[in-house]
Amino acid sequence: MEMNKKLRVGILGATGMVGQRFISLLENHPWFDVVLVAASARSAGKTYEDAVGDRWKMTNPMPEGVKKLVVKDLHDIEANAKEVDFCFSAVDMTKEEIRAFEDAYAKTETPVVSNNSAHRWTPDVPMVVPEINPEHIEVIKYQRERLGTKKGFVAVKPNCSIQSYTPALHALKEFGPKLVVATTYQAISGAGKTFKEWPEMLGNIIPYIGGEEEKSEQEPLRLWGKIEDGVIKKAEGPVITTQCIRVPVENGHTAAVFVNFEKKPTKEEIIDRWVNFKGVPQELELPSAPKQFIQYLEDDNRPQAVLDRDYEHGMGVSMGRLREDTVFDYKFVGLSHNTIRGAAGGAILLAELLTAKGYIEAK
Repeated sequence: MEMNKKLRVGILGATGMVGQRFISLLENHPWFDVVLVAASARSAGKTYEDAVGDRWKMTNPMPEGVKKLVVKDLHDIEANAKEVDFCFSAVDMTKEEIRAFEDAYAKTETPVVSNNSAHRWTPDVPMVVPEINPEHIEVIKYQRERLGTKKGFVAVKPNCSIQSYTPALHALKEFGPKLVVATTYQAISGAGKTFKEWPEMLGNIIPYIGGEEEKSEQEPLRLWGKIEDGVIKKAEGPVITTQCIRVPVENGHTAAVFVNFEKKPTKEEIIDRWVNFKGVPQELELPSAPKQFIQYLEDDNRPQAVLDRDYEHGMGVSMGRLREDTVFDYKFVGLSHNTIRGAAGGAILLAELLTAKGYIEAK
């Protein structure tokens, strides 16, 4: 798809860690151009460079193009909407506030692609991993009826932790995964932190991440659901149970997974389905799409967060240690980059899909 003129993008919540990740990933994007950065009233009026100050958390330097952009007040909705074709949302507020806020932008006929969890269970808001459930974007027409919009809507991406095992299960759906036990080992950037800000995580493990286990068990079922009567009805199965643990890793969520199938595949069949899996982003050659979504690593000591999280620029997922189990059919280990594929990158890929399918266009 050729874009004659880049779409104008706003980042809502631009100064936080995910906002920064959006900005760094969108530098030189072929379709999208960041023209507006918005944050809380205390940052508004400063240049982006001054508003962020010494809190730039990315390893690559702040893109020159955004340094001098003057930060706008998030709540100046009408004025901000006039400057952009669509927005990415990575705001830090309560869920109720986020829902009202994202809907308010949508009602100005500005599509919102959100990294937040607030709208993940709104029945007519699509929650999408573009390789897994691209057809869910068709629910937008019902959402627009509810909002009274022609072009505005909200679309969201799911939780970062499910990216390390859900794609692997999705690629095997012909074999009917029926029972899944997953333990996720989650990086501190998932909490928006670095070791400098969270020194007590060094050499430590915390066996609890608020709300994460419920999300990890339920959100895959919504991805595998169907649109019925203008809403997304979640799938009945497989049964998924999880534990989510915070570990002293900067980036990269790892999952240890056990699975039972209706029809048990061979190990060779599983690896074949993984490495050959392609979805709509690969067919459409979307700019952020990984060429190969799932890789399988033969070495016993892979995937490793440090070695493998940046596979396909952080947009691919890595599997390893697949073997038959004495209690379950199989067990394996998965890894995904939690702030790229799991957050900003996944949202950018979703925006590319929505653009390619005509849901986002120049105003």
